Amino acid sequence: MGMKICLAKTAGFCFGVSRAVEMTCRLLDEGRKVATLGPLIHNAQAVAEMERRGVLVAKDAASVPPGYEVVIRSHGVPRSVYDTLNAAGAVWHDATCPFVKKIQNIALRAEQEGAELLVAGDIAHPEVQGIVGHTAGEVFVFAGIEQLKAWKGPKDPKKRLFVVAQTTFQVSKWEECSEFLKKAYTNAEIFDTICNATWARQQEAEDLSQRCDLMVVIGGHHSSNTQKLVEVAAKHTRAVTVETAGELQPEWFADVKTAGVTAGASTPSSIIEEVLNSMSEEINDSMSFEEMLNASEEKRVHAGSIVKGIVTSISANEIQVDIGAKQTGFVKLSELSDDSSAKVEDLVKVGDELDLIVEKVMDQDGVIQLSRKKLASRKGMEEIAKAAESGEVVEGDVTEFNKGGVVVNVKGVKVFVPRSQATMRRDEDYTALVGQHVQLVVTECSGRKIVGSINKVTAEQNKAKREEFWANVEIGKSYTGVVKSLTSYGAFVDIGGVDGLCHISELSWNRIKHPSEVVSVGDSIEVYVKDIDTENHKVSLGYKKAEDNPWEQLKNNYPVGSTFHAPVVSLTKFGAFVRILPGVDGLVHISEISNERVEKVSDALKVGDMVDVKLLDVDFDKKRISLSMKALLKEDEE
Repeated sequence: MGMKICLAKTAGFCFGVSRAVEMTCRLLDEGRKVATLGPLIHNAQAVAEMERRGVLVAKDAASVPPGYEVVIRSHGVPRSVYDTLNAAGAVWHDATCPFVKKIQNIALRAEQEGAELLVAGDIAHPEVQGIVGHTAGEVFVFAGIEQLKAWKGPKDPKKRLFVVAQTTFQVSKWEECSEFLKKAYTNAEIFDTICNATWARQQEAEDLSQRCDLMVVIGGHHSSNTQKLVEVAAKHTRAVTVETAGELQPEWFADVKTAGVTAGASTPSSIIEEVLNSMSEEINDSMSFEEMLNASEEKRVHAGSIVKGIVTSISANEIQVDIGAKQTGFVKLSELSDDSSAKVEDLVKVGDELDLIVEKVMDQDGVIQLSRKKLASRKGMEEIAKAAESGEVVEGDVTEFNKGGVVVNVKGVKVFVPRSQATMRRDEDYTALVGQHVQLVVTECSGRKIVGSINKVTAEQNKAKREEFWANVEIGKSYTGVVKSLTSYGAFVDIGGVDGLCHISELSWNRIKHPSEVVSVGDSIEVYVKDIDTENHKVSLGYKKAEDNPWEQLKNNYPVGSTFHAPVVSLTKFGAFVRILPGVDGLVHISEISNERVEKVSDALKVGDMVDVKLLDVDFDKKRISLSMKALLKEDEE
């Protein structure tokens, strides 16, 4: 029986590193001269390959030669670096990881709100230096609980504390420090800033190490997150780290029945593959790589195994299943369905046979944790991969949004849709998609990176609508439209695959400062076509209703001789303007203010005064109204 190898699912490039590498490669493909501020990632082999392609690794911003475009790596940099680059007129591209950028923003908030910033991390690490460089306030960096306990606290005991962690900080250490801070400082605001991928990677390394005789961690010897993985794994088993397959030592694997393999966030998939192949060829010569990965003890299941289970009992939060192994199988409610409001008894019944995937085997407890949801996700992944190849339209529910776009759950698989691919207009609120059922195409499916586009489907659907619209549109025609976005100058309204502009002046008879005073995104409104530009495919829309025109109301409801109790809205040398209806002002000439001679209008009236006036005359063509206060005074005297 050969050695079994278990590869962690989360091994390899994280989102931030992948984004930085892709950004740099894209610039190189476009023929740009590129310099990175320090090594782009903590992997000597990947950096060497970049240098071979012409990437210059600059020590700092000041040492970047003219003509080079700068890539700021995923670790991020202090604010001062941006100032240096801008002062030099350099072209720069920011690949700072979104998780790191979030911490930098918290550091800036600490400065703005007068709070002291506490950072859990390595003070020599560039990510931590970048975070510290985003605040001008008080900062304390600590590597663990001992340094934190030794800290004397803020000079002002009442001062607020903002507490963050380096994205790759060890999860167990962070939880220990967080608990201490909660008890020691009631004025501490603790932010969970460890990267989601880091949480998952460390948790998986911990789980994997508990059922392996040896853990091989692949990653740069100077990589922070790689060292954290080694620390986590070493708590449970023997752990070694290698940068390349050439560093593997055959003696490590003597008497090893199960070896776990994971990799840091800066480790390219090519190096992971080389290490796995090397372990297969050199240590298990008698077995193929596939056979080695599938090798297991007789009838023993392991994480990732697909099994059939018979439901034997049901409780409020989980079910018990028999999978034919010596351990008892359990499936939590959260792993049965995505519907958080569902009840177990509505989902399964005793005796049902379920397809499940093994999540965790706990031999010491005689228990196996299983999931139906994750297996559905795996099957969904196969369908997603096929859809990516065929271009087939798929459907899913938008579950969340972030700075970069939205996440769509398609058959249990999370598909990321970039902001630019989520909506048809750049200024349209893409966050409003959350909770909607949408159609999309999968544009990229490589490993864990699954990207889709909603607007490619929308554009195709709108194409037919647009053709029909332009074939039938005419000035004066009315449509029921949906407000898609607002700008300072008006509202864009979808009237059937075509967005028309309803100018701010067309939204209300009253003078408004912003369209949001009248309409909101998502509102369904009745509009009519005011003008058409067929050459440029632009449509101008009207929204104001004639019956709401205050001048029409004046003509129909207020004949000459009508009286008003109304406010003075402005003063001139020759009289005062009084607002008799919303949007309609009339002039009380200086000679019509009083029976007595008025030398200055401001001697008799001021803005805001409520006055009684009589309608003397209206010129509807020129929109001029003559009013009198004096006429009412004469009537009172009579």
